[in-house]
Amino acid sequence: MAVPVADAMAALVPEPGPAAPGRLRRARGVLRSLEIVIPGAILLVLLFFCFVWPLGYPVPSPTDGSVLNASLPMWSPGHIFGTTNVGYDNMARILYGGRTTFEIAAAVQAIGLVVGGLLGVIAGYAGGIVEAALMRVFDVFIAFPSLILILAIVDSLGQSETHVIWALTAFSIPAFARVARAGTLRLRDQPFVVAARLSSVKAWRIIAGHIVPNLMPQMLTFSLLGAGIVIILESALDFLGYGIPDPAPSWGAMIAYGQTVMSTALSPLVVPSLFLFGTVVCVNLLGDGLRSRWGVR
Repeated sequence: MAVPVADAMAALVPEPGPAAPGRLRRARGVLRSLEIVIPGAILLVLLFFCFVWPLGYPVPSPTDGSVLNASLPMWSPGHIFGTTNVGYDNMARILYGGRTTFEIAAAVQAIGLVVGGLLGVIAGYAGGIVEAALMRVFDVFIAFPSLILILAIVDSLGQSETHVIWALTAFSIPAFARVARAGTLRLRDQPFVVAARLSSVKAWRIIAGHIVPNLMPQMLTFSLLGAGIVIILESALDFLGYGIPDPAPSWGAMIAYGQTVMSTALSPLVVPSLFLFGTVVCVNLLGDGLRSRWGVR
């Protein structure tokens, strides 16, 4: 009796075994791990070269140079990324400028996480007039165009790294407060919180023991996603001349300088732009990966 061609072809294809779903889950787990490992590793390398490498390797000073070495091209002996028009080493300025960028982003997000997160939790848990008053104040700050208000704050306080941090914090605190308030409103009516309240547990114990631990994954993810915006705003301030004062190095100021000499050399513009772009992309990818891993919505 002849076997149909379709049946013969089907017999050649192995049926999926019970291990196939397991392999698929493992493959997805590997991909999710790579979403965190790859950008995290790149950021660690950047942090190493910005903070640790200058301690053990003789990196030139970013603010000392000689006019005899002015405007050297890339791959010049002793100056891998060339020099500026006054002889500053571009590689040193990128490393120390990256250090400044990371310090500002970390400080702004840390202050926003602690202060804004605490105020948001208090507003969401207390409700009533406390919530209304705090949220209206934060809404006023958020309603302003961010860059214009930041420029006004820095211009009134003066150019310095500390003043840039305070100016950017004026927007990170309201942002963290709104996220913390939304999360607290969701957790306030959960059974374990209601049970604690009915058991006459003090409010600060409920916040510290139940609200804050459950909010931390969401807040940490938001801090990473917000760090990319802080880095862009800080670089924009430096680019416009309102950030870190000269001759202190910063990526934004290096991009502004590269724009003035791009007709003769592209590397002073392209190199710091690539570092800025790569850092922001890695921070955003790391935040997205952690959000997927922790199931944050």
